[in-house]
Amino acid sequence: MSPVRSHPIVAPFAERLLDSDVPALCAGQRIEVVSFICRRVDELPSFTRFGVFVIGSVFRAILALPRGWSVARRLAGWPLPLIGEYPRLVRSLGYAYIWERWPETSTSKNIGTASAGPNPTSTASAGPNPTSTASR
Repeated sequence: MSPVRSHPIVAPFAERLLDSDVPALCAGQRIEVVSFICRRVDELPSFTRFGVFVIGSVFRAILALPRGWSVARRLAGWPLPLIGEYPRLVRSLGYAYIWERWPETSTSKNIGTASAGPNPTSTASAGPNPTSTASR
C-alpha cells in the first residue's frame, strides 16, 4: 500500500502562510519551500502524519470557504493545542529551509529598505567609545 502524499492537503495552507509571513520570497522559491515542507510531512511517522493530515484537512477545508484565509489566519494565531501546532509546524519547516537556503531573505515587502544584517559602519556594538579611554 503506497503512502498518501501530503501535498494536496498541506501545500495550499503552506503557500498562503508563507506568502503572508515572507512576502519577499519569489514564487519559485515559495514553491520550492512548500515542496520541502510536504516532503518532510511525508517522512513523519505514520501516527504523527495521520494527525497532521487530520488537522491539515481542517485548515484545507477552511481555505475552501469564502474568506477562509482570514479564518485560518486567526486560528493559526490561537494557542490551542493541536490546532495551533499545525501552523507552527509549517512555519518552522518553512523558515528553517528559507533561512538555510537564502539567509538574506527579508520578511518585509520593501526589499530595498529591509536590513540585510548589522550595519558594518555602525559603532554601536564595536565596544567602548575610543574617546572615553583617553580620559583615563
